[in-house]
Amino acid sequence: MKIEQLRNLSREELLAKAKSLKEELFKLNQQRFGGRVEKPHQFSLVRRDLARIATLLRALSAKS
Repeated sequence: MKIEQLRNLSREELLAKAKSLKEELFKLNQQRFGGRVEKPHQFSLVRRDLARIATLLRALSAKS
């Protein structure tokens, strides 16, 4: 997801998006340890999106 799309979301929407990405990362890790990862590149994409959201949440809390 691009940063421009994330900037348009509210704090609550960012938190919800982060929660869903954490669940997706958990499922990917289950697949990894089960030995059947279909899309290994998804790990880095999900972690990168989580980092973007964390950065935006930090910036929002600094403004307040």
